[in-house]
Amino acid sequence: VPVAAEPAAGPAGHVTLVGGGPGAGELLTVAAVAALRDADVVFYDRLAPHQDLPSLTTAELVDVGKTPGHHKVSQAGIEELMVNAAQAGANVVRLKGGDPYVFGRGGEEVAACVRAGLPVRVISGVTSAVSVPAAAGIPVTHREVSRLFTVVSGHAPLTEDEHRHLTGLGGTIVVLMGIGTLHQLAAGLRRAGMRADMPVAVIERGYQPGQRTTIAALGGITAAAAGCGNPAVLVIGEVVRVAEANRGCDAAAAELDRLAASLVGA
Repeated sequence: VPVAAEPAAGPAGHVTLVGGGPGAGELLTVAAVAALRDADVVFYDRLAPHQDLPSLTTAELVDVGKTPGHHKVSQAGIEELMVNAAQAGANVVRLKGGDPYVFGRGGEEVAACVRAGLPVRVISGVTSAVSVPAAAGIPVTHREVSRLFTVVSGHAPLTEDEHRHLTGLGGTIVVLMGIGTLHQLAAGLRRAGMRADMPVAVIERGYQPGQRTTIAALGGITAAAAGCGNPAVLVIGEVVRVAEANRGCDAAAAELDRLAASLVGA
């Protein structure tokens, strides 16, 4: 008796979320490079090391990048693109800046794939919360100076309770994409009791051409950073002073001390 052939299985696509690190190609992990090499389509954003993609993959490259206040493709649109491509059988890579699970909305994108019944995995990336301060010589922890660090999103102003919580915790505060809310943050931390002479560093364009670090005391950082722009990482804490001492930047340290002295009691 003839046996009917089983229907041919449909294409088997899957999605990989890849953390691209702070934007420097050499900070991509081995697993990230392997995923890119095997991809059919890569959806990338502006903070990922997209300039290196043509040398890393033969995949179709799709820019879904976001800039502050402007989204080329909405988050829902990105998820739809990923799901549709994988359902069509593609090996999809979603390349994100930093780490997908550190303010990267990676959890939302994984959930979209799970809802669609698609295989999905996450490859962690080097987060800019640690790597960009390091590029400026700033350790986020340091023995007998800071034994904890808190990572904060700077996209929206914090509440008064959050300012008090951060001030009470102590340690180091790292703020990602915080230029637009720097004024509110500095004022809020001061109202919550943080010292006016607490050192603050603003590191712009970490690992990119034109990387620049601006250092001032908390009471004067808004004025000092008036010309700064995103992408930037803010570091608030005594580790900034440690970094200056480690680099032997006597002039910079002296300037910071001068600023601090002028702001005591402010």
